[in-house]
Amino acid sequence: MLTAARNEMLTRVGPGTPMGELLRRYWQPIGGASELDGNPIKPLRLMGENLVLYRDQSGRYGLIDRHCPHRRADMAYGWVEETGIRCSYHGWLMDEAGRCIEQPYEDIASPKPSRAGCDVKAYPVKERAGLLFAYLGPLPAPELPVWEPFTWANGFREIVLADVPCNWFQCQENSIDPVHFEWMHDNWGARQRGGDGNAAPKHLKLKFEEFEHGFVYKRVREGQSEQDRYWTTGRVCLWPNGFFLGSHFEWRVPVDDENTLSVAWFFVRVPKGREPYVQKRIPTWVSPLKDENGRFITSHIINQDIVAWTGQGPIADRTRENLRSSDIGITMVRKRFFAEIDAIAAGQEPGGIIRSAEQARCVVLPNMARELNIEGITLADFEKHPLLRQRLKGFQFHYGQPPEIRRAFIEAMGIAEA
Repeated sequence: MLTAARNEMLTRVGPGTPMGELLRRYWQPIGGASELDGNPIKPLRLMGENLVLYRDQSGRYGLIDRHCPHRRADMAYGWVEETGIRCSYHGWLMDEAGRCIEQPYEDIASPKPSRAGCDVKAYPVKERAGLLFAYLGPLPAPELPVWEPFTWANGFREIVLADVPCNWFQCQENSIDPVHFEWMHDNWGARQRGGDGNAAPKHLKLKFEEFEHGFVYKRVREGQSEQDRYWTTGRVCLWPNGFFLGSHFEWRVPVDDENTLSVAWFFVRVPKGREPYVQKRIPTWVSPLKDENGRFITSHIINQDIVAWTGQGPIADRTRENLRSSDIGITMVRKRFFAEIDAIAAGQEPGGIIRSAEQARCVVLPNMARELNIEGITLADFEKHPLLRQRLKGFQFHYGQPPEIRRAFIEAMGIAEA
């Protein structure tokens, strides 16, 4: 059980807060590059800051203050040019570093126009595997890790976003909670499909381990043994706010104290015999969370998770919880966050930061599905695989996959439309 003050420390993310200062030390995924194909400007709110993301006509990404430094007009209604984004109110032009590089009337009226005080806050943005990452912390920025799955070839990839109305930390704690799979995704999922009883294999044994890039949880369920990869390898609670399950990543990015941007990146290796497969564009889509009656959608895996996260309230009251032995991973994660907050307060660099470009080029994580994703299997073997068999039938993680993305997946896999 945490005190109210300790809970505040974990959950508040605005500028100057202990957790906000910690999370700003890491590159955060903020969406998909393909989102900017139709409109190269997107307003964003991140860690309590109102910003605008854009891609200029030369292909550079910028993330700057939402408001023009002149008269505070909304830059989301501007337009992009070769060297930046221009305000639609009086035409001031800002570049990706937040510098005001044109003030049209002043440039005519003044022989030596001053730009003093006209810069705005700006944050670096980089693209990796179709995802856009931003760094909001002190410079120099660390290296952006290229996680090994980002280097895989011959795969169909997609990015899914969801706007979750609760604090980021109750979302992230889900990443170190294996027992919820048994009850939420298996038993509750079966009941929604018309079953009854609690027939899902029970968890028999759990183990939690810490490593440089987060934590690994390992488990044995009924019908499994300690030779199973769920025990020998496990799954990764990725530091500081991610989750890696072997073929996909999930991140819980704070929008502000009571809202979270869920960012997920998925990979499915095409069947053997369909190589080489080159995906020219990685699609990005937004999953709706509620139905026409205002009820949360519960048919898909991550939608079910979101019900659990939001059900704890906008910010979970951890002074009223009762942790047990299945929550050892939860307590380990919280202790590390407090330790890293203390490290920053002492002027030290937190863990998991990569400063070496060579090390960042390909960062390997524990992965139960590495061979499957690199070497591939035949389409016939897809039907024998308990997870990939379901993947062929439909996208089970998020509700609302657009039909055109489903069609592209079907074409990539070489399967007939169901």
